[in-house]
Amino acid sequence: MLLFLLRRLLTMVLTALCLTFVVFYLTNLPPNLEKLAKSEASARMTDEDVAKWIERNGYNSPALVRYGEWLGILPGWTRTEEGVTTGRCIERGQDAAAAPSRCGILQGNWGWSTVFKAPVSKIIAERLAATGWLMFWVMAVMVPTSLLIGVLSGMREGSRLDRGLSIFSIASTATPEYVSGVVLIALFASATTGISPWLAENGWISGKTLFPGTATSAMEGITFWNFTLPVMTIALYGIGYIARMTRASMTEVMTAQYIRTARLKGLSFRDVVLKHALRNALIAPFTVIMLQFPWLLNGVVIVETLFNYKGFGWTLVQAAGNNDIELLLACSVVAVFVVLVTQLISDIGYVFLNPRIRIS
Repeated sequence: MLLFLLRRLLTMVLTALCLTFVVFYLTNLPPNLEKLAKSEASARMTDEDVAKWIERNGYNSPALVRYGEWLGILPGWTRTEEGVTTGRCIERGQDAAAAPSRCGILQGNWGWSTVFKAPVSKIIAERLAATGWLMFWVMAVMVPTSLLIGVLSGMREGSRLDRGLSIFSIASTATPEYVSGVVLIALFASATTGISPWLAENGWISGKTLFPGTATSAMEGITFWNFTLPVMTIALYGIGYIARMTRASMTEVMTAQYIRTARLKGLSFRDVVLKHALRNALIAPFTVIMLQFPWLLNGVVIVETLFNYKGFGWTLVQAAGNNDIELLLACSVVAVFVVLVTQLISDIGYVFLNPRIRIS
């Protein structure tokens, strides 16, 4: 097991380096640097002034060198002009001799956001916390619901219950978030369509709509009313996918020979399902559930933008749209880390759930 973990950790490190370098290289292409120079200095800069700005801010070094400086494994660049020394690790007004030689990701320096005018580490921490709450409630709704639907369908394959739940699962999976979100807003958060006008006419709600059309207020305090629509928008898509995987696994287990033997021994159907079939049926869905975390982290981009919830996805859109290179790189690091860690947990959990893998 220890050797397995060491191999996986080494693979994770190499994968993270490759992926972050690709993102670093693409975000530091000359057109992006020129756009950054004009947004930070002046939009009327000449090509010569842009070249000077790029050189003055250390962007003219080779990509591998700048990548090493960004990681913090190479010393940051320094430049002396008219007796004044500036550099990557030298803050404004700081003595160059007192500044550290390395100041990258490994040292905890994530850079400065050119859009939000704040340290990137502070922005990422705040936005991840907001998205973390959204992911928590999505998983709290999505996982139990999808497992229940999948188990009920797999227990009675071919029945009316199975067909009805399968139709719901396929429909929810086939509906992307930007469609289900708009539909939910039209049904529950519109003053002219859906059920809100009818509820308001009968005096069942105090406002014009049952739910607000945005989740901006959830940044200050999460309530049932301002968080239901974003959570349901994301959960609906994942429920169908996990439910279909659970149903397929449950159907396969229920036709296994040991299940037939248990039934022939006189065990009740409930005991057969709970004590013999359920654990084996959850092996495949467990992997799928763990893979929902990276999907949620990147899938919230649409939902957070649609409901104006200022979390990680909303921040990623702002960084990409405004050419905020440092913030965009930080978002990519977080996304890569979440993907790799959830895959590691998934592999470890799969080993413990499946004795055949553990023995081999």
